[in-house]
Amino acid sequence: MNAPARPTAKRFRADKPLVFLLCSLPLLWLVLRAFGVSSLSLGPNPVEALLHGLGLWGLRLLLLTLCVRPAAVTLRRPRLMRLRRMLGLFAFTYLVLHFLTWLGLDRGFDLQGVVADIAKRPFITVGFAALLLLIPLAVTSTDRWMRRLGRRWHSLHQLVYVAALLGSLHFLWLVKADWREPALYLAAYAMLMLWRWWKRPRDPAAAATTAIRS
Repeated sequence: MNAPARPTAKRFRADKPLVFLLCSLPLLWLVLRAFGVSSLSLGPNPVEALLHGLGLWGLRLLLLTLCVRPAAVTLRRPRLMRLRRMLGLFAFTYLVLHFLTWLGLDRGFDLQGVVADIAKRPFITVGFAALLLLIPLAVTSTDRWMRRLGRRWHSLHQLVYVAALLGSLHFLWLVKADWREPALYLAAYAMLMLWRWWKRPRDPAAAATTAIRS
């Protein structure tokens, strides 16, 4: 008789720890500068520098999250899809810290003034709307919620595209002089949406299958 097959040990994958480390480095850098470690500092306006740094990295990671599927398809590396959830949660974390920095350090928890700013200043309105859209996506990012919601999970998580657009507009409207960087992010967003349109399934049955898998 043949000997029973031994269970195959799971191979250690370094991609997730590496991505976790890389996504953590900007936050660590900002924290070190905020506490003035060694000769590091946030400059003459530390609150603005911290606010801008957190928001910028949140937007970058959000757009990078949208790049995962095009990269996985183009490079024929489906394992890259394993990184999308982590990138999305890191983006959400940076954006929550961005909002809390604005709420606490910039506005001093003046809730009445905060509500007025959200209602009257368009760039704050769209930024706050983007954060609100990301909350249910972060909450339902687990496998359990994916199984529980079924096809509705995919429909819900399409909101990430709206959130990314609003976040890019928030940055564009915030900038008063040099708009080249936010324009670059908007261009990247437009290219991602164009790729998505180009790769959309033409067959309704295939579209349903893609909705479940993506």
